[in-house]
Formats: sequence, C-alpha cells, structure tokens
Amino acid sequence: YEGEEAALIGILRGDVVSGDVVVIRNEGPVGGPGMREMLSPTSAVAGRGLIKEVALITDGRFSGGSHGFDVGHITPEAAKGGPIGIVKEGDQIEIDAVKNTISVLIDEEEYATRMAAFKPTGAGAKRGILGKYAATVATASEGAVTDKID
Repeated sequence: YEGEEAALIGILRGDVVSGDVVVIRNEGPVGGPGMREMLSPTSAVAGRGLIKEVALITDGRFSGGSHGFDVGHITPEAAKGGPIGIVKEGDQIEIDAVKNTISVLIDEEEYATRMAAFKPTGAGAKRGILGKYAATVATASEGAVTDKID
C-alpha cells in the first residue's frame, strides 16, 4: 500500500486475509515525512481477528502499542529508491526472524527490471519545515536524525 491511509482502507474493506504480508511504504523519514507510527493498521488487523495470521512491514515505524508480527524501519525506504518500493500485489514475501532477512521471492531478472523501472516518489513534502526535514533527515537505521555528523 502507498501509505497508512491506503493500508487502513484495504484492511477494513477485507482485502487482507490470513497469510498475507501487508506492505506499507512511503512512510519513512523522507517519504512521510517523519515516520508515522502504524498503530491504526495493526489495530485494524487485530480487530479483524488476523493478528496472528498477518504480518505488516513498513518503512515507517511501530510503537510499543502495536502487536503482531510487525517489521518497521525498513531501509532504504521507498521514497529513496529502496526495494520495498517495487513489491507488487501477489508477490510472495519471506520473513526470516532468525536470519534477520526479508526477501521478495522474485528472480534476479524480474528484480532488475522492476528496479530499473521504479521511480521513487521522493519526499512527501517539498516545502516548508517538513520539506526542510525531508531534505536533511538521516535514514531510519541511522536514527532519522537531522543533525547527523559524518
């Protein structure tokens, strides 16, 4: 889904079923901008009785209030060209919590084709304070700070 609102609509509409991995992108430090917490989608999944049957992954974040199999802070984020941006409806996703990996199960040729065609959205805001934030913020894995010292 392209953002929290789209994911929430899909979950509440019944598009998400047991065994699905819900991908919520463009919620990272730049794409959001700011990394909103994905409590509403996790709550909606729980409300539909799927909390033990559905995983959520996002370049946004989860708080301590979220529950279920949730993976946040995916980096690089979609807005910066990260592979989370090329995942399509119906793709099989493998999450290995022991190896600490997430894989989209497509062949190398398909991956290369999708990445070559992918046009990241860039910053969710281009002007004002949010635009300045998006232009200066570090990645989620670097703390999403604006005063990173190299």
